[in-house]
Amino acid sequence: MLARFLVLCALSALLGACGGATGAATSATGKAATIRSTGHPPTRPVLRPPPQRPAAQVQVLPGLEGVIGADAEQLTRLFGAPRLDVREEDARKLQWSGGACILDAYLYPPAPGGKATATYVDARRGDGRDVDRAACVAAMRKP
Repeated sequence: MLARFLVLCALSALLGACGGATGAATSATGKAATIRSTGHPPTRPVLRPPPQRPAAQVQVLPGLEGVIGADAEQLTRLFGAPRLDVREEDARKLQWSGGACILDAYLYPPAPGGKATATYVDARRGDGRDVDRAACVAAMRKP
């Protein structure tokens, strides 16, 4: 117990000798350094606008006419109500599923604040194997 008390006293004396508690630091010559404000206002971080997103790359393949460039309402008229509708920020994914294939349409606005339109279409079977996109679009169209 006495040993613990002596160790605490020694540590306390060492910390007090550092001079940090007084706000003044001493140099090697033993003189205290004084810190003064320069009178300049504090600097503030520069706020920059968020970076612009690149324009959506539009898929151009034969057989996708009427799908690429269509908005969600037009796609719903073509294929019926989507099985899946996923929204993330300004992007949107619509999915339709049928006996022949699963069709995914990815919609992005052509310009910031614009109406999202289909820029890319993907098609696959239920087991994940790729299917010709144009064939899937033809199979999924409502009569």
